[in-house]
Amino acid sequence: MPTLSQNLVIDRCPHCSVANPNLSAKQQLDTRDHMGANYRVWNVYACERCGGVVTAASFADRGEVVEIYPLPKSIKEDIPERPRSFLQQAIDSLHAPSGAVMLAASAVDSMLKLKGYAKGSLYDRIEKTVKDHVITQDMATWAHEVRLDANDQRHADEEASLPSQADAERVVDFAMALAEILFVLPSRVQRGITQA
Repeated sequence: MPTLSQNLVIDRCPHCSVANPNLSAKQQLDTRDHMGANYRVWNVYACERCGGVVTAASFADRGEVVEIYPLPKSIKEDIPERPRSFLQQAIDSLHAPSGAVMLAASAVDSMLKLKGYAKGSLYDRIEKTVKDHVITQDMATWAHEVRLDANDQRHADEEASLPSQADAERVVDFAMALAEILFVLPSRVQRGITQA
């Protein structure tokens, strides 16, 4: 873990995902609970690239960081290697929205193929997952938006506007939600059954 210092040293900014962000301390405060216990020193950091704020706490000034908010996005190990790799790359490239959109769409495509939906166009496969009750109609609508956003970028559609970082985050959020439904929750249920 990093230490509470003038610059917070973490791998990626939780907001823009830029590697090795310049997170500089802007404010420091001490807190305790209502009984005077649970003492912590907090630093508020700002990313010099995107302006996002990150807070970090330690039990002492310049001590080891024990809490960070928001946490950088992480990919669960229950997701198979190929879509997990696409998702990680999408998260790592949120600062390059066109690339993040295409990588997140690749993760969606890869997940559907791993679940046995490999034939036909991506449109057809998304529709088949709804018909088979794998995802809801609302999720399919969102999946189609992701598909179309990625198509705009892959084909360099002159009519389409370039995605913003917020657009890329929305697409990555969908891919993460789909991974949760298709792989993470079923794995968690299986572990629960095994432990019961």
